[in-house]
Amino acid sequence: MRKLGLIGGMSWASTVLYYEAINKGVSRRQGGLVSAPLLIESHDFGPIAELQSAGEWDALAEMMAASAKRLERAGAEGLLIASNTMHKVYDRVAGEVQIPMLHIGDITAEKLVRDGVKRAGLIGTRFTMSEPFYRERIEAHGIEVTVPDAAMAREIDRIIFDELTRGTVSRVSQRTLKTCLTMMAQARMQAVILGCTELVMLVDPGANVLPVYDTTALHSQAAVDWILAADA
Repeated sequence: MRKLGLIGGMSWASTVLYYEAINKGVSRRQGGLVSAPLLIESHDFGPIAELQSAGEWDALAEMMAASAKRLERAGAEGLLIASNTMHKVYDRVAGEVQIPMLHIGDITAEKLVRDGVKRAGLIGTRFTMSEPFYRERIEAHGIEVTVPDAAMAREIDRIIFDELTRGTVSRVSQRTLKTCLTMMAQARMQAVILGCTELVMLVDPGANVLPVYDTTALHSQAAVDWILAADA
């Protein structure tokens, strides 16, 4: 098995989901007591959220690149950033290391293409929904991407930062996300991308009006495939 480095803590709640999904995936494939060889650098999300809000993406890129280099020196043979939003600095981070990085947007888009999806709704943080770094990565695969209206987008962003990143799940917020998905179905979207790694805490991918693409699960499955590729 190959050793994978995870840049996490953005938030700790989603990093837990990654750790569990990757280990379960490796265990299912390998059997017995096998678990995943992982190196994790988990950040304090408080300063990161402040830098995001202040638009200090150069500082964030430097922080993520430093993490990537530390993990590489510690023996990681590949990397992933356990956050959709922080893929805004993916290219700069990838350019600082000599080992491969698994891009969450590419992995999600490849699955959408395999499933024949041409029109998808995207929900996530305000950065992921409003800026081009994520949408354009999906659209490059021939998929039309639509985001919620401004009011709904603000509420989803609030739910992510005020609730989900703290590990809080509320019924009111579950209903808000259900309403959002219903509106996207009415707008003739073929699927919805959960473009925030914590959103699966609110949305059941198997019980909605539209097919739901859980980027955390897809990224984690790609990590499992990569870890075990040496045995393929």
